[in-house]
Amino acid sequence: MAEKKGKKQKKKSNAKKGNFPVVIILVVLGVALAIGLYSYVFQRYVLSPYSRFRASHSEVRYPDGYSVRGIDISRYQGAIDWQKVKDAMVGGSTIQFVFIKATEGVTIFDPHFNDNFYKVREHGLLRGAYHFFTPSENGEKQAAHFLRQVHLEEGDLPPVLDVEEIGRLSGKQLRKEVLDWLKIVEAHYGVKPIIYSGYSFKKSYLNTPEFNDYPFWIAHYYREKLTYSGNWMFWQHTDLGDVEGINGDVDLNIFNGTIEDLNAITIDNIKEYN
Repeated sequence: MAEKKGKKQKKKSNAKKGNFPVVIILVVLGVALAIGLYSYVFQRYVLSPYSRFRASHSEVRYPDGYSVRGIDISRYQGAIDWQKVKDAMVGGSTIQFVFIKATEGVTIFDPHFNDNFYKVREHGLLRGAYHFFTPSENGEKQAAHFLRQVHLEEGDLPPVLDVEEIGRLSGKQLRKEVLDWLKIVEAHYGVKPIIYSGYSFKKSYLNTPEFNDYPFWIAHYYREKLTYSGNWMFWQHTDLGDVEGINGDVDLNIFNGTIEDLNAITIDNIKEYN
């Protein structure tokens, strides 16, 4: 009896061993499924709507219902073949406007700005210039730096202030410095500058009444529609654009209106800066 009992126990033990690999496989599959689900939810509902960070394996989407498309560039795009850019098709439309990085902080000047700035107009594209705001520097000094380096002309798009960082400032301090820049540049050109900002940054720090009269350019990536509920003029919908004549990725934008509307907001009355 003891021997038979031992054999039965041995068979039972073998059965447990046989099930062990199956359990491991099920656990691994469960973990993989959980990771995949988390990645999908994080990218779709956290990364995509709010941040400017690149989403992995994202496909470039061309929002429907908009016919006026453009790009923004800086030194990171390197040498550009502007004839190819002019002839390129993006989402079924040609490129019609270009924003070019000019300055940053109180000392930085993009080394490709002048070349790009003049070649864009030579090729019949609407052009604009932007300043990257540095929260550690005084807003008035940053405005002076921009105006020393950038000389917009009649027919150009309004100047742009790119605000993406708060640094060590409070929200109130940031808004004060940003408004200083905007008012000085507005006084110089006689038009309200455009404010560029990310979707969540705008909602968090630039959503107060003093900015209601300024046109906004919203960065909101990897979405079929811009879910921002306020008024907006431009939408930067991806940083993964592929445009003939430019090596590597480039930001793609749409204008919220017709080409006639876009021409209507260009500078037509340059005022002297006092």
